[in-house]
Amino acid sequence: MGVAELDILLGPWSAGRGPLHVKLTHALRKAMERRVLAPGARLPSERELARQLVVSRSTVVAAYDALRAEGWLESRQGSGTHVAPLRHARGVSAAEPLNPVFRSLLEDDPDDVLSLACAINPAHPLLADAVVAAAAGAPSGVLASDGYQPLGVPELRAKLAELHTGVELPTAPEQILVTTGAQQAINLCAAAFVRPGDRVVVESPGFPGTLDAFGAAATRFVSVDVDEGGVDADGVRDAVERDAPALTFLMPSFHNPTGTLLERRRRAELAELALVSGVPLVEDNALEHIPLAVDPPPAVAAHGPPDAPILTIGSFSKLAWGGLRVGWIRGPAPLIRRLGDVKARTDLGTPMFDQAVAAWLLDRVDRMREDRRAELRSSLELVTGLLRRDLPEWQWREPDGGPALWIRLPGGANSTQYAQVALRHGVEVIPGDVMSPTGDHADYFRLPYTLPHDMLETVMRRLAEAWGAYASGSTAALAAPAVVV
Repeated sequence: MGVAELDILLGPWSAGRGPLHVKLTHALRKAMERRVLAPGARLPSERELARQLVVSRSTVVAAYDALRAEGWLESRQGSGTHVAPLRHARGVSAAEPLNPVFRSLLEDDPDDVLSLACAINPAHPLLADAVVAAAAGAPSGVLASDGYQPLGVPELRAKLAELHTGVELPTAPEQILVTTGAQQAINLCAAAFVRPGDRVVVESPGFPGTLDAFGAAATRFVSVDVDEGGVDADGVRDAVERDAPALTFLMPSFHNPTGTLLERRRRAELAELALVSGVPLVEDNALEHIPLAVDPPPAVAAHGPPDAPILTIGSFSKLAWGGLRVGWIRGPAPLIRRLGDVKARTDLGTPMFDQAVAAWLLDRVDRMREDRRAELRSSLELVTGLLRRDLPEWQWREPDGGPALWIRLPGGANSTQYAQVALRHGVEVIPGDVMSPTGDHADYFRLPYTLPHDMLETVMRRLAEAWGAYASGSTAALAAPAVVV
């Protein structure tokens, strides 16, 4: 168990009140109870873990001692500290740890911690009207069917086909599969096209949910860099020709976390590559409806022929509300049918009432997009102004769209260590190496700006004070929650 891996498993352990050694003891015990730290796992040395968590060595020593006294840990001369074998755990395999983004959705944050783990937009005002309209039409609409439609409600599939056709991607309803959010769409692609040991081409950095989905399938990642024009198309071509991957997975429109927009020329090159190589390309466009300036060019699939093995993912989560779990996949009909078979085995279909709500909202996409654009521009202006004033040494590029900034810390600072300090000042952030398939980008972190303005001002003040403590290099200063009272 490396120090970086253990750091991820522990989560926001140092947030809130109380002595650090007590909180670390609790976090380690919880990880062992949930089997994400399995019996027999070897823990880092006290000195290594203290350096990673930015605490004194005595804090780790006290936690290890307490857990040894409770029987959770055991140490042997020359072999280090291990999780003790537990009789009741015999035959129980270790649990797969969640990435910090998803974990934040499962655990309640302390009252004095503001979480930037997820970029969550508030529900759009039109959502309430959509629910009322869907309920009014339910007797003759969704309730009139048998309730089992794994491919999606016909009305919604038809409207989604029209949506794509209107942006230079001619689409028929049979080319649409409705999913329970974009994350399920990613999971379905992983289940349908990837087997253990296969290689998958992905961007670095990338979205942790994508990396989790393909990592759970025991795939091997081939990473390609992202620059100001989006993913390096030549790098993707080299990876496809060299590594013979089972799939290529990209985020062309407002890439998460960099916010870049893939150039039209590169989209055409990637569409040609998918056609010639036969390697399926999945483009995740879940953020395409939240631009900041210009709207994105046509999807990668629009630059290839109808039978090119290109699948396009979309979602209502950022546009309407994260709780409206409706997404979709658009692609060649045979591939959609193949994904539909997996979908049917997974959940028999996305909730039909949610689909009726989404169908009503589709007629109002343009208004919702402009509303989101105005919200995000206002919040971005606030955050970047505070960055220029209080943290001028931090580096960032204004995104083309999406809900977050990709911040680079100066001087080779470690964002995982800084995240530990930020927690003690009341802010949870996601370090850059969590968003990389290879653990790179250790001096970056993602900074969403979707919170209300008053909370954003508090977040930026706390981050600035945490940076002052971290940059000072004083262990005493780092351990003291100067802001959280």
